[in-house]
Amino acid sequence: MNTVEEIANRLKTIKSAVIFTHMRPDGDTLGSGIALSRALTLLKIPNQVVNDGEIPPKFCFLEGAEEILKKPTIDAEAYICVDSSDEARLGYLADVYLAGAKKKITFNLDHHISNTRYAKYNYVKERSANCENIAEIISAMGVAYDRKIANALMTGLITDSGNFSHKDVNGDTFRAASAAADAGADVDLITYHTFRKQTRARAELYASVISRLRYFLDGRLAAAVIPLDELKRTGATPADTEGFVDFALGVDTVEVSASLLEVKGKQYKVSLRSKGKANVNEVAAFYGGGGHVLASGCMIFGELEEVLDKLRYTVSQQLGDR
Repeated sequence: MNTVEEIANRLKTIKSAVIFTHMRPDGDTLGSGIALSRALTLLKIPNQVVNDGEIPPKFCFLEGAEEILKKPTIDAEAYICVDSSDEARLGYLADVYLAGAKKKITFNLDHHISNTRYAKYNYVKERSANCENIAEIISAMGVAYDRKIANALMTGLITDSGNFSHKDVNGDTFRAASAAADAGADVDLITYHTFRKQTRARAELYASVISRLRYFLDGRLAAAVIPLDELKRTGATPADTEGFVDFALGVDTVEVSASLLEVKGKQYKVSLRSKGKANVNEVAAFYGGGGHVLASGCMIFGELEEVLDKLRYTVSQQLGDR
């Protein structure tokens, strides 16, 4: 793996860049992309941020979100992937990245334990949020934070750390947040849009889903099922389900919480959280997904009860039920 200094020094020499963020964007990938983009702009390096889908409304308050494109419009010298454990996480933009990777200078800046080190230059350090890594790189580039960088970094730090509540939060997380706050990050604005503000449709969907939580393995596994028909009934969107997985982790008996979002018939997007006894990255990896030891995701195919049975078995193995 490359050092922070190697990454920073190489980034300062590139002539232009496209920054790739991962599909179904969250606050950390958007914060990483926007902050790095602004740093490159301040160094007078032309760049674009791209994402394969729509930016969730909750993140549209971020300055720079309105500039994110669906695909590159410049023939950049460098391709930079942020918060993406492998090329597949880029969605349909994976084809764009792979098509140009052999001819471009490629960077992989990430914090997932499952990262495959797929670029020429790789900086992968497991942390609460990838914005910690981006903050370190921007500082090593000698770029002083402005308000745009500060708000972008703070958004990633707050959202991926669960408002600084996750087990992997440490002093580095707070030091990165402190630097962003000193540079003018608006914590109240960020937490309002990312945690408190919600549509009536999301509130109704949340109440419906949480009221039907299912428990397995003597209460150690909890599953929140989000059927397509409930999305349609309430008028909520898949993006509205972010954070649903966190609720059950507060139940005293629960060691692993899962949310199962029905994508289409016999296909579920599964998000996993752990208190620490189970490595949910291993659970997700069994189904072709990945992420962190305490927070991961994957796709599981089958009827709902079949999917729940699969999860029950793989989680039980992680909890020592051999």
